[in-house]
Amino acid sequence: MNLSNLQLHNAFQSKNVVKVITGIHNTNIYQIAQIAKAAEVAQASYLDVSANTKVVKFLKFFSSLPLCISSIDPIDIYNCILAGADLVEIGNYDIFYGKGVYMTSFQLIELIKEIKYLVGDVDLCVTIPYYLDLNEQIRLAQFLEYLGVNILQTEGVFTNNLNSLPKKSLVLTTSLSSSLLSTYFISKSVNIPVITSSGMNSLFVSTAINCGASGIGIGSSIRGKYTIFEMINYIKEVKNCMLTNEMNSSRVENYLLINNISR
Repeated sequence: MNLSNLQLHNAFQSKNVVKVITGIHNTNIYQIAQIAKAAEVAQASYLDVSANTKVVKFLKFFSSLPLCISSIDPIDIYNCILAGADLVEIGNYDIFYGKGVYMTSFQLIELIKEIKYLVGDVDLCVTIPYYLDLNEQIRLAQFLEYLGVNILQTEGVFTNNLNSLPKKSLVLTTSLSSSLLSTYFISKSVNIPVITSSGMNSLFVSTAINCGASGIGIGSSIRGKYTIFEMINYIKEVKNCMLTNEMNSSRVENYLLINNISR
């Protein structure tokens, strides 16, 4: 696996990537600046932001961290690369999920081919849709590796019904379990790095790494902090959990069995 950005390449090789997500629809420059500054001070690996050229241009001036834009729109992706984005993530399918639309593997592959044609050799991450059964997720992951995709990301169960805290907690736990299960099997089937996302927090960093992840994506857990100092401390906590990872493989197996997700 080779990435154009040496800083990111080394982080993925060391399997200690922390991707900080400012929010796929977040264009609040003040909040984005706070998160970006916290990520830089805490030495996160890179930022994942909305595919908005104004946001990209601002962050390229404001932050020295590598910048990833997330989108499923080829034109938005192309424009953001011109604006200075360092890598692309094809994901954020919740736009489709909210409308009850679920892309097939074939449709996703065709979209990726179109985007690769537009952006050339720019590093590319693709989120594997959660609703595909595990065998199809693995086959898709292997084909994406063949196509030259650099990084894969797993996601959990999507829902837009988070009205009460107990329900929200249950949904996030289920979502994370699903993402971890996919990480475990996909990481064993490809030779490119896998990022675990969807409800990820500091408590499950060790679990994700022992499931085969080369890194994690954190977003809502940071955006829920009230000050930049709280954000910095939380990112440092996540990084420390990676560096002091002591969970053994049998505990990971037990976690996956207990939280088994039917496919």
